[in-house]
Amino acid sequence: MRNKEKDKFVSPTIYKVARPFLKAVAYIFFQPRVKGKENIPKEGGAVIAANHVFVLDPGMIGCGTKRCVHFLAKAEIYNTKFITFLMNKSGMIPVHRQRKDHAALEAAEEYLRNGALIALFPEATIIKPEGVRILPFKMGAIKMAYDTGVPIVPATINGRYIPIFGKMSIEFGEPYYVESDDFEAEREKLIQKICSKLNPPLKPEERIVAYEDKK
Repeated sequence: MRNKEKDKFVSPTIYKVARPFLKAVAYIFFQPRVKGKENIPKEGGAVIAANHVFVLDPGMIGCGTKRCVHFLAKAEIYNTKFITFLMNKSGMIPVHRQRKDHAALEAAEEYLRNGALIALFPEATIIKPEGVRILPFKMGAIKMAYDTGVPIVPATINGRYIPIFGKMSIEFGEPYYVESDDFEAEREKLIQKICSKLNPPLKPEERIVAYEDKK
């Protein structure tokens, strides 16, 4: 007999139905190259953390696995009953970005403990100052991986969302565990893993200079 209680964590209705169609559209228009699919665990909880390029980035992550992925989405999107219904049935988790959203963190960790995949973009925005390729990461991915003991899968998105000519790609790195409660060091480790796969790679000293120049 199927465990209906657990099903709500792994197979949201709309996501399960829409994913094949959305994946087909993504490949037709953007022809993404996907590397490292084997690094996404086939079962069990894991956090996929990626740089943020455009609003279509969740589709890129969805191209990497047949598993249901629960995304953290900004709460401002939930502005009508219909959209709220769609987001909930897709397994999305609303996040209030203006404050520390403990409810969102608790919901994500509940999913992880029940063996689901969580995906988020630690930059929390696609808006970057000119010349800055990646923004400082927020702690969410580190905190939830540490609290639940699941691995983080770093993912790097490259290219531009221009049909056919954008040369989009996503690379999923090897999963790893948060080994200490030094969250600053662990965050830096995650940033470096993602930046090393940017095209061209972004060195730590180049990233720090870019941040300082734009303060």
